[in-house]
Amino acid sequence: MTQERFMLARERVGQIPAESVLPGEFQAYFASTAQFLSMICEEYDFIAGGGLLESPMAELQRRNYRLYEDILPQNYGQSYANPQVCAQRLGEEYGPILCALYAELRSLIPLACERRLEEMVIRLELFLEIYGSFCCSQEEISAPADPQALRESIYWYVNDYARDAAAGGIRDVLVPEDNFARSIVEGDLSDPRYLYYFGEYVTENEIMTWKHLVSLPQETLQRMADTYTEGYRIGFAVGNKDITGKRTVGILYCLGFEPMIRRAIRNFRDMGLEPSIYRMPSGLLYRRRVNPVGYFGAIPNKQYDFDHKDDLALVLDRRLMQVRLEALKEGFEQYREQAALYGGPAVVETFGEKPPELKEKKQALHLSPEQQKLSVEYRSAAGEIQNRYIREEERSFTIIAFPTPQIGERFAEIFDEVIRINTLDYRFYQQMQQRIIDTLDLGKYVLIRGMKGNRTNLRVMLHPLEDAEKQTNFENCVADVNIPVGEVFTSPALAGTEGTLHVSRVFLNGLEYRDLWIAIKDGMTADYGCANFDAQEENLKFIRDNVLFHHGSLPLGEFAIGTNTRAFVAARKYGIEDKLPILIAEKTGPHFALGDTCYSHAEEVRVCNPDGKEIIARDNEWSIKRKQGDASAYFNCHTDITIPYDELGEVSVVTHDERVIPVIIEGRFVLEGCEELNRALDEAQMQA
Repeated sequence: MTQERFMLARERVGQIPAESVLPGEFQAYFASTAQFLSMICEEYDFIAGGGLLESPMAELQRRNYRLYEDILPQNYGQSYANPQVCAQRLGEEYGPILCALYAELRSLIPLACERRLEEMVIRLELFLEIYGSFCCSQEEISAPADPQALRESIYWYVNDYARDAAAGGIRDVLVPEDNFARSIVEGDLSDPRYLYYFGEYVTENEIMTWKHLVSLPQETLQRMADTYTEGYRIGFAVGNKDITGKRTVGILYCLGFEPMIRRAIRNFRDMGLEPSIYRMPSGLLYRRRVNPVGYFGAIPNKQYDFDHKDDLALVLDRRLMQVRLEALKEGFEQYREQAALYGGPAVVETFGEKPPELKEKKQALHLSPEQQKLSVEYRSAAGEIQNRYIREEERSFTIIAFPTPQIGERFAEIFDEVIRINTLDYRFYQQMQQRIIDTLDLGKYVLIRGMKGNRTNLRVMLHPLEDAEKQTNFENCVADVNIPVGEVFTSPALAGTEGTLHVSRVFLNGLEYRDLWIAIKDGMTADYGCANFDAQEENLKFIRDNVLFHHGSLPLGEFAIGTNTRAFVAARKYGIEDKLPILIAEKTGPHFALGDTCYSHAEEVRVCNPDGKEIIARDNEWSIKRKQGDASAYFNCHTDITIPYDELGEVSVVTHDERVIPVIIEGRFVLEGCEELNRALDEAQMQA
């Protein structure tokens, strides 16, 4: 039946370019889109016939490029995927609808590669339904289709297939046996042709990454994999969680790292864990993301992803939100047993590309205030549903990061330096970090002040310790869930925490913020601003959408002191501070997270430092609301903002008897017993 529907839809799509039923611009849109869909169908035939395995590299490159050519930056100005283009050519009424439709149809690329015929068919049929609406309207009243009718077609498409989409997405994560990518990773990696088997966009960067990894000594590759997988294991141990009760681990990474990932798979299997390697789906049936989650290739155009992040605004209402939540619950119920065995994700992040200068476009779809509230409600409710089946207190994770060739001509040198940073001896840091923690535990609050133009002036309140011999506020973070080593962190008390956090330039979740400042009152964001745009309202919207995630206010969920001065020096040496991921950047100075605490959904799990003291700062005045069943206890976001050492004037502990104990002064650790942390800074100064 599915095959028959596919053939009928394909045949009808193929006829559209030769037709001339609609006014010029509309016919041009449907003809162009139909040609794209026909190309996807031809690609499906090519893959089904074994073409990927038989074709030379040049043919694979040609085919891969043409799939993504339309949305590449140099072509985006003429693409129907661009909201500005659609609004200009098709009008402000129809442009957003047809632009969102075109973006949805682009999700056919990975589906064709994985030969998911049913999912291909429903998208082809949606396109034909929309085209049919235009044609019928034109014949009857010589006018374009009713925009509301078009929205309703898309609405019911999302409604009707929400359950299948939810179940499929959950299955991809929790059932390793169904993973499309695993056989590729465990196959022949001696020729980079395999990179084109995934159906992701592939550039010279992914090929160069593969070349560098296969050039490394086997012991270096193994050390990279060991650090990655051992961090995952230690995360369970530190959190007093039982890894032996888990059977699955999710592996998320960027193409080109397969030589390391294959070794990691073996390590995980030795722990009794079967890896799940999945591609996070995108489109209206799923939650769109600016940054990829799962395995992924090159990002063709971040502006395209940014333009379409709110496409669901086309149809989102309360009923549809409930349908999606019910679908999510039913999907987890279907895979209840597998969910209980899932240990959590092991992530390999990448960094190095030049930060994109993203532009807010008025022609793009944006969530209305009511839809923003629904989005917040959905994230909260979806998080609660997931936590019922994949319990936070029973799972863990790990994250490690490496550069890609986009970082510049010294890629190989920088990559090898990052390997050294990621594999630092955690015991070297553990003792000094414990010295910092012992001092911080004497405090009532911590003062943080900036210098050299940094306007930070914050007081961060600490939880009182009832038994200082057995309790602590700060976790001694070694190389476990957040690699590399190098921070102590806590969930501060909110009452009395106040002041201004300021950074001259920072990159959060792939987006640049210039002159970002956030005012804190009783631990909650009270005001904010940045200098990205000339118009103040645009700056406020940028922060509301991408830092506050549509929440009116967020608590200060984390305060930490980064101790990895070697990472800081390496970033300055190679001039890559603007490219560092949060994972490494947060270790290069004190940082502050807006949103949930580090112990979100796992507050009841007893966590101890290597010295045996229990970390009691796992809650704050907001997260404790969970005990009354308050759904607002969680915000389902956590964004770290770091002040680099050279903008840091002071970090001092103020004790209950008002003594002031400096920890960092003018970017240097001054606490007795922590002098070694300045060695990297001194060496860099001598070399300069």
